[in-house]
Amino acid sequence: VQLQASGGGLVQPGGSLRLSCAASGIPSSSSTMGWFRQAPGKVREFVSARRSNGATYYASSVKDRFTISRDRTSNTVYLQMNNLTPEDTAVYYCAATGRDWIAGALETTRPYEYWGQGTQVTVSS
Repeated sequence: VQLQASGGGLVQPGGSLRLSCAASGIPSSSSTMGWFRQAPGKVREFVSARRSNGATYYASSVKDRFTISRDRTSNTVYLQMNNLTPEDTAVYYCAATGRDWIAGALETTRPYEYWGQGTQVTVSS
């Protein structure tokens, strides 16, 4: 299984970015994909997740600003990030699990067997 994250960069506060995570070796029909982020000196935290059935989950800090979506054909998951703030600055990681977990567990790193390499998002004026 390989996860290739891309789309990070430098953006001004209030701006937008779209992250992509291309997955291979894991079926889109039965896997859950997630996004996490890690700022310097902080623990990795949950951002969003999407089950294969379309159910989505968001951290309260990004709800109504970020949207997770998935293209099953290309097995790519996207994270559209709007109205970015400096507090969103972090390395963003995509992750995947082929197992079924309860919603609460998906907001932790434990269920995810596979991780991408991370992409840097910097929000600064």
